[in-house]
Amino acid sequence: MKLTQEKLKSMIRMVKMTLDHEIGCDDCYDQLHEFAELELQGKTPEKAMPSVKEHLERCGNCRQEYEALLKALESVAA
Repeated sequence: MKLTQEKLKSMIRMVKMTLDHEIGCDDCYDQLHEFAELELQGKTPEKAMPSVKEHLERCGNCRQEYEALLKALESVAA
């Protein structure tokens, strides 16, 4: 992967936007099942687990994992 000036600027912007209370991918991944279960129950996971919600908004990889998990859980429940 070639590190272009645009990619470097984007990475610096992301670092500047990092908040002290943010969780990383590992912590998010460990909590995805709880977040998904709350959503399937019709509850508000974003209120119960705001740090996971924030991470999913910023991280495309974790968001894809979450969406796949949610679909799998929905198919099992059906």
